[in-house]
Amino acid sequence: MVPRLPKGPYYGVLAEFTTPAELYHACERVRDAGFTRWDAHTPFPVHGLSKAMGLRRSTLPWIVLVMALTGAGLGFLLQWWVHTTAYPLVISGKPFFTWPAFIPITFEVAVLFGALGAVFGMFALNRLPMHHHPLFSSKVFERVTDDAFFISIESWDPKFDAERTVELLRRSGATHVELVAS
Repeated sequence: MVPRLPKGPYYGVLAEFTTPAELYHACERVRDAGFTRWDAHTPFPVHGLSKAMGLRRSTLPWIVLVMALTGAGLGFLLQWWVHTTAYPLVISGKPFFTWPAFIPITFEVAVLFGALGAVFGMFALNRLPMHHHPLFSSKVFERVTDDAFFISIESWDPKFDAERTVELLRRSGATHVELVAS
């Protein structure tokens, strides 16, 4: 789960665009060129950018569902075991297995496991924690949280060639393109 950077002099290429529309069209060009290890960076969400990038739906909802169902099953099983096997107490003449009384705890454990699945699943899918990213060494990239739009293509992409990748991004309308050291 620890992110590893590729061997070699470059992390990849970083290209700056001035508007969200230019970034959107550049993402379509990069996607159509066949790149798979790249990302778009924006200061705010850009509608339709994931479609332009060719991203598939996240698997995170399935992780949350499986964890929530696991939590519900374990919570219900634990209560059943406690009330029927470990500490079978007759309270007011009720039977040992009274499932309606188990529903609140079952729900709460399902929510707890679902929330834990969401947090740790997000960390795993985003390859976090990564305390230092090579893009942070670029002075131009500091504007990504303010008013600039970027595409970064990683050097371990099978289609990566430094000269041709830089040329593709320049033809796509980038105002600034730089090779980022690893």
